[in-house]
Amino acid sequence: MFNKVILIGRLTRDPELRYTPGGVATAKFNLAVDRPFTDSQGQRGADFIDIVTWRKLAETCANNLGKGRLVAVDGRLQVRSYDDSQGVRRKAAEVVAEAVRFLDWPKDGKEGGGREDRPLGSEIDFSDDTENIPF
Repeated sequence: MFNKVILIGRLTRDPELRYTPGGVATAKFNLAVDRPFTDSQGQRGADFIDIVTWRKLAETCANNLGKGRLVAVDGRLQVRSYDDSQGVRRKAAEVVAEAVRFLDWPKDGKEGGGREDRPLGSEIDFSDDTENIPF
């Protein structure tokens, strides 16, 4: 059997960190993932997918991610059933993340070691550091 999901998208809100009664960290967030096609008006839709993380990954995501951040999620699809407050049986589908990769820098530049606010792949000027190059 094979159950693998890989998604790239932006967080729609800050991760919500909680702890189980046993003290295990869990964080939930929602990921907006663009659809690969446009509708009849030329608009590209998006799917909003629930993501669940556990343990150290949950704490890392809660401490370093926020609304609008671009991430790649690697995990598995989980479908669970539950009874709502009216006693109606419902199903929920979510991705249980095994790995989350941060694909952009935080806007404030304070998270992740104080990186500057610059796009990925932009050039860094090292011209002042030529004296310290060992070759």
